[in-house]
Amino acid sequence: MLNFELYNPTRLLYGKGQIASIGQLILPNSKILLAYGGGSIFKNGVYNQVTEALKDFEVIEFGGIEPNPHYETLVKAVELIKKNKIDFILGVGGGSVIDGVKFISAAVHYEGDSKEIILNKMNVNWQTVPYGAVLTLPATGSEMNNGAVVTIAESNDKLSFSGEPLYPLFSICDPTVVSSLPQRQIANGLADSFVHVLEQYITYPQNAPLQDRFAESILSVILEVAPAILSDPADYDAATTYMWACTMALNGLIAMGVKEDWVTHAIGHELTALYGIDHGRTLAIIGPNLYQVMFDTKKEKLAQLGRRVFSISEGSEEEIAKKAIEALVAFFHSLEIKTKLSDYTADYLQTSDIIVNRFRSRGWLAMGEQKNITLDKIKEIVELSY
Repeated sequence: MLNFELYNPTRLLYGKGQIASIGQLILPNSKILLAYGGGSIFKNGVYNQVTEALKDFEVIEFGGIEPNPHYETLVKAVELIKKNKIDFILGVGGGSVIDGVKFISAAVHYEGDSKEIILNKMNVNWQTVPYGAVLTLPATGSEMNNGAVVTIAESNDKLSFSGEPLYPLFSICDPTVVSSLPQRQIANGLADSFVHVLEQYITYPQNAPLQDRFAESILSVILEVAPAILSDPADYDAATTYMWACTMALNGLIAMGVKEDWVTHAIGHELTALYGIDHGRTLAIIGPNLYQVMFDTKKEKLAQLGRRVFSISEGSEEEIAKKAIEALVAFFHSLEIKTKLSDYTADYLQTSDIIVNRFRSRGWLAMGEQKNITLDKIKEIVELSY
């Protein structure tokens, strides 16, 4: 296990009725930008709860943050903050809204072209505008981490950035919001959170048994809760478990002291940018095929996944590892998520060349936990996903 430093300052308020606490978490006399997405918060009652909680504050609203938030939209919010001297941001929505707010928070005081934050995948280490979050769509874990992914629509670049100042000061997680979500979004969230764990877990043995057991417990809980939350999103107990698992999948804990992969995400982001495929579904397309191509260096952890999470006991180490990949695909199919790129677009035959060329132009020549996922491997993974 590697040396590590664990720091996560986000205050989490979990459970029904917690939105009413927002006013107690923001400094008095703050001027607030209320940022949200396409309007679902008006239908599920969250907007009314939030505005009631903020009734003693001056609030300026900014709506229309897209799924896979666009730089071109977010910079309008940055200008709004500067013009109105806003000193706090409240993001209300799913991971896209919260990621968008992270960019807004970082961009306000950035000296230079704020597009550089995204294009250069910057480590944000300057003054930011403090913000909080009200989570309405469990999936990304953005409510308790310091990373974000933003799309530059003009150039079709979907890239991540991070930084210690980007942790939310607080996040409100009320599982009752899950009852209003479409099944497609819940399925996406289950897939996204599952792969978040796999990116940190399916590497190679790193003498981190506690992190492994943490990861396996999250994976097992996601498998267990998936049928319940999909069949009845209003099941409060299932919703609580689902939301908490999504948060724990990417709040930094299971990444402590280990090297991580994240190439499934890197390729998946390209599929979203190129074809508009839901993020969670791009991970289901790429992940199993990455494990096929990189099988020799990942088979020990794949076999561990098979034994401990999918309860596969028969066969050799290699056979169990292969069955684990099959079980992963079966899990995605149980969510009614298709796992081939050709299921989503007919225009896929040049995809591997496009992605390889984009990675080459960024200098991403060797990726993954052992820097052994080279461009030829990327091409093979993408083509196996057709």
